[in-house]
Amino acid sequence: MDATVEELLAVLPTGRVLTDPDLLAAHRRDEGDLCAAGTPLAVVRPRDTAEVAATVRVAAAHGVPVVPQGARTGLTGAANAVDGALVVSLTGLNRIVEIDPAERIAVVQPGVVNADLHRAVAAHGLAYPPDPGSWESSTIGGNVSTDAGGMCCVKYGVTGEYVLGLEIVLADGEILRCGRRTVKGVAGYDLTRLFVGAEGTLGIITEITVRLRPAAGELRTLVALCPTMTAACDAVAAVTAAGHVPSMLELLDRTHLEAIESYRPMGLPDTAGAMLLIGTDTGEGAAAELAAIADHCRAAGAVEVYVAEDTAQAEALTAARRLAHPAMEHLAARAFPSGRGGLVVDDVAVPRTRIADFMTEVEEISARHGLLVAVVGHAGDGNLHPVIVVDRADPSSMDRGRRVFDDIMRLGLALGGTCTGEHGVGTLKRDWLARELGPVGMRVNRALKAALDPAGIFNPGKVIASDRPQAGRRRSAARPRAPRRTDAARTVNP
Repeated sequence: MDATVEELLAVLPTGRVLTDPDLLAAHRRDEGDLCAAGTPLAVVRPRDTAEVAATVRVAAAHGVPVVPQGARTGLTGAANAVDGALVVSLTGLNRIVEIDPAERIAVVQPGVVNADLHRAVAAHGLAYPPDPGSWESSTIGGNVSTDAGGMCCVKYGVTGEYVLGLEIVLADGEILRCGRRTVKGVAGYDLTRLFVGAEGTLGIITEITVRLRPAAGELRTLVALCPTMTAACDAVAAVTAAGHVPSMLELLDRTHLEAIESYRPMGLPDTAGAMLLIGTDTGEGAAAELAAIADHCRAAGAVEVYVAEDTAQAEALTAARRLAHPAMEHLAARAFPSGRGGLVVDDVAVPRTRIADFMTEVEEISARHGLLVAVVGHAGDGNLHPVIVVDRADPSSMDRGRRVFDDIMRLGLALGGTCTGEHGVGTLKRDWLARELGPVGMRVNRALKAALDPAGIFNPGKVIASDRPQAGRRRSAARPRAPRRTDAARTVNP
């Protein structure tokens, strides 16, 4: 038996350490395309912070990499295993520890599913706004680790804006508590925000204190159909310039409209060049606000505007937006049968005034490489998701998919944007992060990594390329390192 596994079995309760080959294979990767994944030595499923700390101490003593995982719905390879690593699956830490309505906070473990927290706090008349597309399956720990966003970000912001405090297991097995429970607090360095978005490279989050809000008013939505993408972008600019802050401002191109209607007919007109889905939750003022927004859309060239008559219609329109990704999967499966159809999902944020430029250039990139690229996104905050359709069985198609991806990354930075608005970096965008931050920014990031994880055992190879050799297991000659493997493209809802 491997010495590391043997020691873990000795210090952890029965059933926590798993080495079944099928289970190891299932925990190799998240849903990120074009990202290499290795085979872990074991999967550890702790049930509390003490068991996480014990696991890390054993890993540190043996020089074994540690890869934290949640629901594995990420899109950048941040949760992918490396060969010989211990995968620490945090789905067993799934308790909502506390909901305090008076202080408007909740304390949760990282394995709590986003939608479950939404429903639990709603029973107290409160709301936890962050709602990534995978909210029915993604966990709060994963959302914090990637600083996830969602459709509500235009008004309410991303996950990090709701994280007040954390409990974290550090690389030596010590337990750090940082942050606060109070409304205000500025004592010391902001260590909490340091760990938000770090993708498990600095420590393992085992408890999260989040800020809650009073429940919003009833959601009302409208759909604006525009003849061209340019008209849709003009409408977005007009709405934001007028000072409106909708709770949702989503953009879908013609390909997405056609895909949704083919996948699950809902009566959406698939002849428009683009569709805007705009929502507001201002209660009694919602109708007047939507009417003003509708006027801006018509002035920008929208040919038809539909306003939901009640909550049921509003929720149906929102559900149609959430169908965007499965609809594109269906489109790819029809285009390339027998499991060959795949999607490469990108994530770029640009200034809202440059959305139209971005969309025009993406069309040119698509034509230049001969691949279909559809775009859906959170237009209200400039966060767009180009979706590249590829044939997974064709190396040429996959290579062109990578080149399209890189061209889109290059475009986003050239327009004054960022390489990721909400999906994180992982391995997929590591090189692009280096371009965005520059040499000084990378030096500071590496210094932080070295200070908190000097042996480099936490999630090696993710977010930043190390300036020293990657951590790895000390293996005997009788147990050679397993060869590195890669999988075909896989996908998840942005």
